[in-house]
Amino acid sequence: MGLCVFDLDHTLIRTPLDLAAMAADMRRLIERERGPLPDRPERYRVFELVAWSKSQAPDLERAVWAIALEHEWRAMGAAALEPGALDAVGGARRAGVQTALWTNNARPVTLPALERLGLAPLLDLVVTRDDMTALKPDPDGWRIIAEHFGARLDARAASADTATRFAGTRDAVVVGDSWVDGVAAAAVGVPFVAYGAREADLTRHGVTPVAWLSDLARLPEWLTTHFGFQGSPRRSNRLGSHCHDGHGRT
Repeated sequence: MGLCVFDLDHTLIRTPLDLAAMAADMRRLIERERGPLPDRPERYRVFELVAWSKSQAPDLERAVWAIALEHEWRAMGAAALEPGALDAVGGARRAGVQTALWTNNARPVTLPALERLGLAPLLDLVVTRDDMTALKPDPDGWRIIAEHFGARLDARAASADTATRFAGTRDAVVVGDSWVDGVAAAAVGVPFVAYGAREADLTRHGVTPVAWLSDLARLPEWLTTHFGFQGSPRRSNRLGSHCHDGHGRT
């Protein structure tokens, strides 16, 4: 039996969650209390600021998390299903695939949204940041997933041996919209399916999806006909209104 692990925001649900604004608020708090962080060309990401507070200013960690929670509550109040989300998760289950959610969001804001939108009954496991020691792109959340589904896997060890041991126990795939999902999946040797992702971002971070989805409802078809959970995935495919095998056939 296969396993399909979904991201949440902009994969299964649409929300106005603005991670750049969240990170900016976190940085303002940190710099107000600890002075300026080093300048750099790219903005600081949420997971980086959380990690910094844990290691450099543990007394600020609670306040940093409070900022995240405030942003998430506001966003989840306006959450709506991503088109095709119920078809994707429900169809995966009907195909005999177990389902899980792996999100950086907090459990208190995640579970009510899943219930309200009808996703909760379709998920065999929900892993939130409250269960993890580090946010994606760190792969620690996979430790919880592997333990739940009975795989013997050290989720913190990104190695061919790790991937081989997991593949020998259960075939799996991660579905998400962001490079952080792809990096986390790659760290434990699990194939990544990109949905609505920016190709430039994935390329920049070295993420190579095994498939690209433009229509989430087509995921069950891909799981059964292109991946099948019968061995190694086929080469990268793009799925839109039709499924293509790379030779123009549908």
